[in-house]
Amino acid sequence: MTDQTSIAPQTVNAGDIKTAIEALKQQFPDWVQDDTRQGYSGVLVDRNHLVEVARTMRDQYGFDYLSSATAVDYLGVEDSMEMVYHAYRTSGGPALVFKAQTPREGAEIPSLIDVWPGADFQEREAYDLYGITFRGHPNLKRILLWEGFDGHPMRKDWKEPYYEEEHKPFDSRWPKGYVRRAEELNAFGKNVKYPADLDLSRLNDTSEEALYSGMGLGVDVEKLTADEKLKTDRLVVNLGPHHPSTHGVFRMIVTLNGETIESLEPVMGYLHRNHEQIGERNSWLANIPYTDRLDYISSMGNNHGYVLAVEQLLAMGNRYQAPTYRAEVIRVLMVELNRLVNHYWAIGFLLNDLGAFFTPSLYAIAEREKILDFFEAVAGSRMMCNYMRFQGVYKDLPERIRGVANLVNDQVRDFNTMDYLTELINERLPRSIDELDFFLTDSEIIKARTIGVGYLPPEMAIAYSCAGPLLRASGVPYDVRRADPYSIYPELDFDVAVRYHGDIYDRYLIRLDEMRESVRILKQILPRLERTQGEDFFAGNKSIYMPRVPLGEAYGRVENPKGELGYYVVSQGDPKGPQNPWRYHVRAPSFINLTPLGQMCKGQKVADVVAILGSIDIVLGETDR
Repeated sequence: MTDQTSIAPQTVNAGDIKTAIEALKQQFPDWVQDDTRQGYSGVLVDRNHLVEVARTMRDQYGFDYLSSATAVDYLGVEDSMEMVYHAYRTSGGPALVFKAQTPREGAEIPSLIDVWPGADFQEREAYDLYGITFRGHPNLKRILLWEGFDGHPMRKDWKEPYYEEEHKPFDSRWPKGYVRRAEELNAFGKNVKYPADLDLSRLNDTSEEALYSGMGLGVDVEKLTADEKLKTDRLVVNLGPHHPSTHGVFRMIVTLNGETIESLEPVMGYLHRNHEQIGERNSWLANIPYTDRLDYISSMGNNHGYVLAVEQLLAMGNRYQAPTYRAEVIRVLMVELNRLVNHYWAIGFLLNDLGAFFTPSLYAIAEREKILDFFEAVAGSRMMCNYMRFQGVYKDLPERIRGVANLVNDQVRDFNTMDYLTELINERLPRSIDELDFFLTDSEIIKARTIGVGYLPPEMAIAYSCAGPLLRASGVPYDVRRADPYSIYPELDFDVAVRYHGDIYDRYLIRLDEMRESVRILKQILPRLERTQGEDFFAGNKSIYMPRVPLGEAYGRVENPKGELGYYVVSQGDPKGPQNPWRYHVRAPSFINLTPLGQMCKGQKVADVVAILGSIDIVLGETDR
């Protein structure tokens, strides 16, 4: 075999992925090969040398940011498992996509946690849902399911207890109409009868033991006897899962030395519903309303990322028509308004976490409601908007925003839409942002509780795959809208907001900065809305929202309010078969941004933990999926 480490790497243009791939193939001719499957991109890397190749990508070719790590089961297609990685340069440019394959039986791939620590939770997720073992991972255990769960539910051969069929709509429901409950056919009736050989008295739940075992606590909290004493200056404390300040059903296992945090481990999964399994049973189109329910504060952005991914697949076919210019303008209008909605909410509840109960959040929510009024008028829903479609949007902006009186003394809305937007964008939103800034930014209490707290240095933020305000508040000016542009963002004038201290205070300030930049973008959208009035908002035949999806893979990413939201989708491209994704994976920023939480809290005080968590800005619907 060639000594593959002795060949000097070529100088690679920062934006030229093809050049990078050719250089890698030249440097590692036996380990790196093109992915020649129809509709696929990137390279296949020999799994036995994955770590060495990945380290070379990072150190010699500048791909310092691992955005996404996705597991795929190709049962019946190639009878193998695959990990798909998307690595980027924080200086900007498209992804270097590389993959490692493993047999399904005894599936094992080396861990990349030593190269990119941000692979930590993503590898645990692949282990949990697919059963892939990551050799070298220091804490490989389930992350979304409990330790006693039987099997790995994203594998193609796994069936749940009430399994009916592979794809929706099920025959028990529309359109055939033979409606029944799946439980009626279950062997155990109402699920209170157990198999004859099951002895309930001998069941042993090991989930808590597994959670504590990896923390190096120096004491077995599960088997502490009455004769043993746990020193009171070193305690293990659980914050959550049912706690009003954990932003949902979320838990943190904290080791304390007095009031100082020595270690912290996030525990999630209490809301997990196997969103991705649902997505692989739905049709491509039917997934759009499910994306609403990930980050339920940011449904417009969720829609946008998903339709961009599917449009990449559709563009491989002959009949695809790109969204019209008006559709792109409306999309940007919606997602930037949605960014404001999210940041109002994030700032308001960060102040709640700091103890300023409800007053700041109510001020923020008051302006948020004005945006939701507009969403309701356009999409028919305030939060679960289900508005975007492949090749366009569901419908155009209405001429007027109307409301009806349902109760006595109800205030009836009736506004010209463009007048309403013009006032909102030019007057109301800037004024309310300035108001938040005036009352909060120079508060002595806020400064005392946030400056220097929850520090995240820039090199750690990059290494841990952080995204969005969390990354940019640490001095890394990385924004997908600029680094890997999409839609009409290249023609819009705005700056990437960045702060440099990496603490809670800067994570608050950067959201104010981003809100002002969103208003700046929206002011450029208004004349474009006027200019394109009456033009098509959907490309092609408006009655066909779901054309056939060609064979291949795609990764659609957007700069959502909480960071990079990405969808990795695979189509089997069967023109006569069911139109469902073979693989549907969500790169959830709320999930990945929790990876450095333990490091950010180390050395801080108990009272700081809730504030640090609030400054990350998570939604558990997106974290747990």
